[in-house]
Amino acid sequence: MKLSYSLPLLIACASAASAAKTCEELALEIAAKLDAAGVKGYSLEIVPSALVTGEKVVGSCESGTRKITYAKAKKPADTPLKKP
Repeated sequence: MKLSYSLPLLIACASAASAAKTCEELALEIAAKLDAAGVKGYSLEIVPSALVTGEKVVGSCESGTRKITYAKAKKPADTPLKKP
């Protein structure tokens, strides 16, 4: 049995495999892009895909088994300080 592979296809597959990033690396890249765009007051969280329920997903990693979610930070309530 003779198998013939296309060199460009093999190179593409190899580069895709080596380009795989950890969830932490991907989250840092997403944070850098958000910061560069001037986005303030947010959080990114890496969670198992099965636990994502309504959060905004901004990335996927570990072959889709984990997601990176984005949430805006909640502003503190505008309540006056109580004096003792």
